[in-house]
Amino acid sequence: MPFEKSPPELVARFDELAELAPEATRKQMFGYPSLVLGGHMFMGLFADHLVLRLADEDRAALFELGGQVFEPMAGRPMNGYVVVPDALVADTDAVSVWVERSLGHARSMPPKQPKKPKAPKGR
Repeated sequence: MPFEKSPPELVARFDELAELAPEATRKQMFGYPSLVLGGHMFMGLFADHLVLRLADEDRAALFELGGQVFEPMAGRPMNGYVVVPDALVADTDAVSVWVERSLGHARSMPPKQPKKPKAPKGR
């Protein structure tokens, strides 16, 4: 089942917020735009939602503001990620603070090591 596309205005908002993290790499995750730093995705879109990866205390604070657990598939939450409330996404000053927190969390994690290529299967 294909995922629904993000609304163009949300993609434009993502692009604006991405300017807060010029050192990040833009990639596609689940077919949606995301930002990655050191191999760790810290911000992305999923359907009509902005998703951030946050430290435990920041996740708890965002849940208090209406954030939701990120489940790209029902019953399969992605640990560390929160769906940002729409009202917060619309507030430039407020959402920028949360993007900075997410970026700071990504900076605190050790870079992922590249995966080794799989050996070809013998026949």
